[in-house]
Order: sequence, then structure tokens, then C-alpha cells
Amino acid sequence: MKSTGLKAAQTSGRDTTGRRGARRQARELALKVIYSLRDQEPDIRLVLDRFWGNFRFSEDVLGDPLEDVSQKMSPDVLSFAETLVRGVHANLEAIDRVLKEYSTNWTLGRMARVDLAILRLAAYELLYCPSVPNSVIINEAIEIGKRFGSQETPSFVNGILDQISRKYGQ
Repeated sequence: MKSTGLKAAQTSGRDTTGRRGARRQARELALKVIYSLRDQEPDIRLVLDRFWGNFRFSEDVLGDPLEDVSQKMSPDVLSFAETLVRGVHANLEAIDRVLKEYSTNWTLGRMARVDLAILRLAAYELLYCPSVPNSVIINEAIEIGKRFGSQETPSFVNGILDQISRKYGQ
């Protein structure tokens, strides 16, 4: 299912120059789209077209939107982000069923919206992307949670994703 053309060394974290790796950038962009899906129309093509047409994000610590939309994002980053978003969108019901099974004492509606988006993104990779090691997927979710979530987000997503990876792990 996974065919992004990115090197395995770019699966997480920062590259040798200290910038976020291409996969991390793509996951963070995908998170922003997935976060917004609840407020969007069901046609994922339109959602993605609007997102790419209206937003450009810098590579700084906050990933702030850029005013100059003429700057281009890497095709590898865009491709991987779209793969993730389309995968989550296409498999949302199955992903949510699995999340419900492992989020004891939490309904999906009670979860913080960013936590739910992170969980959906990571659960998609755990369930449908066997070429990515579970430890990488979980670590990426934790790191993204530290950046975009609350103080509790990293441990919350780790607990749920660890359980999912034990049952559905590669």
C-alpha cells in the first residue's frame, strides 16, 4: 500500500541539518488536514485541493502558515501527506472501530480533537502500512503529540497505540 519513494532514513525526526525530516513534515501536514475533516465536505479531493491551495507551512518549529503561497513544498512531502490523508479518510470507520476497542473509558467524542486526529493518523499506519515499523509509527505520534497536543497527549496516544500494535502489529 505504501509507495512514496522516500528513503527509509527519512521516516522520522530531523535530518542531518537539524530540519524536520520529509516524513515528519508530511505527517504533520496530514494531521492538519485530518483534524479539519470533521468540518469539511465528504469529497476528499476538494478538501485536499482547498488545503494545498490555501495554506503553505514554513519549516520552523511551529509550522506556521506562510503568507507567500508561491513557495513550493517538496513533492515527496505532499505525496506522502496525501497518501496518509486519503488512507485515513478511506478507512475511517475501521480505524475508529479499532480506536474504540482500545480507548477504554474514552469515547471518540470525548477525546481532544487533536489527540483523535493523531490517533487516526497513527492507527492508519499501524493497520495499513506494514513497511513502516510499529516503533517508528508510535514514536512519530508521540513526537507530533508533544508538538501539537496537550501535556497528556504523548502518554495518552502511546497507551492506545501500543495496545493496537500488539494486536495488529507487523
